[in-house]
Amino acid sequence: MDTIVLKFGGSSLADNEKLNNVANKIIELYNKKYNIAVIVSAQGKTTDRLLTEAKELSDNPNKRELDVLLSSGEQISAAKLCILLNKMGYPSISLTGWQAGIFTNNTNQDALIKNIDIKRIEKELEENKIVIITGFQGYNENMDITTFGRGGSDTSAVALAAALNAKNCYIFSDVDGVYTSDPNKIKDAKKLAALSYNEMLTISNEGAKVLHDRCVEIGEKFKVPIITKSTFNNKPGTMISDIIEEETIKSIVKKDCSRISIIGNGISRNIDTIKKVLDFIKEEKLEILELNLSSNKLTINFKNILNEDIVEKIHKEIIGN
Repeated sequence: MDTIVLKFGGSSLADNEKLNNVANKIIELYNKKYNIAVIVSAQGKTTDRLLTEAKELSDNPNKRELDVLLSSGEQISAAKLCILLNKMGYPSISLTGWQAGIFTNNTNQDALIKNIDIKRIEKELEENKIVIITGFQGYNENMDITTFGRGGSDTSAVALAAALNAKNCYIFSDVDGVYTSDPNKIKDAKKLAALSYNEMLTISNEGAKVLHDRCVEIGEKFKVPIITKSTFNNKPGTMISDIIEEETIKSIVKKDCSRISIIGNGISRNIDTIKKVLDFIKEEKLEILELNLSSNKLTINFKNILNEDIVEKIHKEIIGN
């Protein structure tokens, strides 16, 4: 059977009703005869709450103990989901990062994965169990818990998919894919069916909170297809994989208050798009402080503070309705 990896973010797991929704999504795929490994984040805002509580106790919490504390949120999610799946008649087991063999360097709060010993996971999958694994964490040479920083569960999921040679890695969240711009701010933003790793990495680095940049780097290195989908509907998501020789503009991202990046493979050869952007800037009487052009990104820093109306106009001019 093919193996797939599923990752569910904190908003997908926030309460018992949402846990039931996640369980049903897992069961639907399990019944299609996949081996399923699941990475879970902490529920809702648990990590933020734990961090706040730690800083109420100390202005500078011990880093080792902070990792022990912060990693507990994912353990709660994993155990609850397993309790629910087993009650529903689907055999499952929860594993912490160290039980899953996720070995890291010695850095606290921003650890890097060095290796994943998949023997325990494979054993449980061979027994037809759904394996629920705590995201965001591993262990180091001292057998201490380490954590990966913000968005680290995405990294856990793609790294595990690479180690298991999984068919796909699904990243489930409260959005149903990657859009041409922030759909909460730009009403005409369009969902993208596909992106290259390079484009997705650029979008992430520009500040779009879609995928952790490290997980995209791992996906590209090991050629893991990443599919972003919504936990709350069944709409098609966005596939991130190797796309070669495509020159469509994929995304317009506003970073800070006066910087915009237009992203798409081959943009440096897309003379029509560059001309459209420069004509728009002239028409709107915007002042450029700096312009940088690379193979997949046009970045402009403006003297003006840009409101969302300007971003929406640029989106309409470059990508359309």
